[in-house]
Amino acid sequence: MIATTPPESTASPDAGRHRRLAEQLGEQLQSRGWRVATAESCTGGGIAAALTEVAGSSAWFEYGLVTYANRAKQQLLGVSEQSLEREGAVSEAVVREMAAGALRVSGAELAIAVSGIAGPAGGTPEKPVGTVWLGWALGGENPQVGAHCYRFEGDRASVREQSVVAALEILLSLATLEKTTV
Repeated sequence: MIATTPPESTASPDAGRHRRLAEQLGEQLQSRGWRVATAESCTGGGIAAALTEVAGSSAWFEYGLVTYANRAKQQLLGVSEQSLEREGAVSEAVVREMAAGALRVSGAELAIAVSGIAGPAGGTPEKPVGTVWLGWALGGENPQVGAHCYRFEGDRASVREQSVVAALEILLSLATLEKTTV
């Protein structure tokens, strides 16, 4: 028997939002001649996937590193053992180092990094499930690095989706800064 109704979409509800943000980001990056790089842990490449959904993204996206293990963070991004031991992988210090490392490795003008506890296990009272740190690095004459902590609600998939959206929003915000402030 042949089905006459199309199968239900398996796309996430945020897929359209991802695409719009990624398209806007791509336009901004292309207009500035910038490239972006990603360094991802808990999202497992979700940010890079959202970026590469945009046709022509190879003009502004070249590097996407998934550094799930601490060893990968150290070897590929130069995250210090001291930061990992003292603060833990889900921390401001680590995502700042991840973002700076992605910028250094890629030669891009803009980088985003993410590390978090997507769940369902792994949370602590200090860092409950849903704790996600996003770090960013902006190159140029005066390189800048920053980070922000989020506490997302929901299951593992929801925490990861919210992390991707927040990362794209940060990148878009940085890419649209006035040229004189960068």
